[in-house]
Amino acid sequence: MVKDLSEGKPFKVLLLFALPLLGSVVFQQMYNMADTVIAGKAIDDNALAAVGASYPITMIFMAVALGCNLGCSVIVSRFFGQKHYREVKESISTILISVAVLGIVMTGAGIALGNVLMRAVNTPEVVFDTALAYLYIYIGGFLFVLLYNVCTGIFSALGDSRTPLYFLIALSLGNIGLDLLFVLAFGMGVPGLAWATFIAQGIAAVLCIITLIFRLRKLKGGVNEEKKSHKFFSKVLLVQMLAVAIPSVLQQSFISVGNMFIQALVNGHGETVLAGYTAAVKLNTFVLTTITTVSGALSSFTAQNLGARKPERIKKGLLASITMAVCLLVPFTLFYLIFPRTALMLFMDDVSGEAMATGTQFLRIVTPFYAVVSLKLICDAVLRGAESMKLFMVTTFADLLIRVVICFIADPFIGTTGLWISWPIGWSASAVISVVFYFTGIWDKTRKDRFGRRKDKSAKAQ
Repeated sequence: MVKDLSEGKPFKVLLLFALPLLGSVVFQQMYNMADTVIAGKAIDDNALAAVGASYPITMIFMAVALGCNLGCSVIVSRFFGQKHYREVKESISTILISVAVLGIVMTGAGIALGNVLMRAVNTPEVVFDTALAYLYIYIGGFLFVLLYNVCTGIFSALGDSRTPLYFLIALSLGNIGLDLLFVLAFGMGVPGLAWATFIAQGIAAVLCIITLIFRLRKLKGGVNEEKKSHKFFSKVLLVQMLAVAIPSVLQQSFISVGNMFIQALVNGHGETVLAGYTAAVKLNTFVLTTITTVSGALSSFTAQNLGARKPERIKKGLLASITMAVCLLVPFTLFYLIFPRTALMLFMDDVSGEAMATGTQFLRIVTPFYAVVSLKLICDAVLRGAESMKLFMVTTFADLLIRVVICFIADPFIGTTGLWISWPIGWSASAVISVVFYFTGIWDKTRKDRFGRRKDKSAKAQ
């Protein structure tokens, strides 16, 4: 079911749109964390370290998928808000063809460079072969990951947040079931975890595409749909989508690359520290992904309302997103700060070892700053929804650059503590920039200038 986010009370509309997406996050993180939980509980700490060692590299691929999801959905949202359904269909078919090509290219590149990348992040020798096997299987199924994420982004762009939830419930349960089957019943170890994800994601991607095709056939009655049939591939629309998608991909990718540099420093402290860091980062990722989902909903809301020429609704949408973020952050922040060991025991059993101490230290340093990074992500959502991508990229690079620089400066002097403090410092600096960009209204001025020039060109052409 598609839904127009430019109608109705902003708070209620955004809340009802975001709730299924938040439910999706729960199930998404269930299957993302399933590998880590089963590796640590059902196998051993070396298996946990092996899954964690490949994590920053797999996150580069996931970053591309999420960037395509966020970037392409903004354009679809704008056309949907304008009720230009022919362009909606052209955009979607162009997206699917383009990402299919991208997925094939990245799969080949990943397989060719996998060994080099694992060496580059200083993967401990004791877990190297296992981590590399896990990485290769994951990369082999990347096309499915990419198509699935883009399809769910398109559903959200059309105001349909329930369909992604249904798919994620099925995907999560299927992935966990296959994890347990391959590891406990077949004794396949860490590679079995990767194969479970490969199969579950492949099935979900195919079903998502089929569902999307049927959904688009029912999308009729747009303001210009009867002019001519839509193209399956449009270079003009591809350029427009790339203008938003590339910065979104770069944002996600550079964050992952930055984390890969940090991971290389973490790996240098040994597999025990790596295991603790892996567990803590999974908990951290759960919170950040939840807030990113609220941010993604606000981007779609912003794009649709700007497309419908209702910019006055954006501020109310931002306030609604902040309210939702606060409600989500308070329980996680208190739990991680007061009971960090309890949270980490989801992944490990040794409550007194170095791995547990590492994870506890990470959470106690990073958790108090969740509110700061959430404010940044929500302000960034408006920039992305308004297609103010230069401003959007500035906030991203600020966070990345500061964190990486601090890590390399501090690690030789204060060890892992220096690595952990880079997170809140980078978040705080970039949050200030994002808030200034939003409240000065520069994002709205650049949007008006940009679309004004397009209209002038169109008028001259006519």
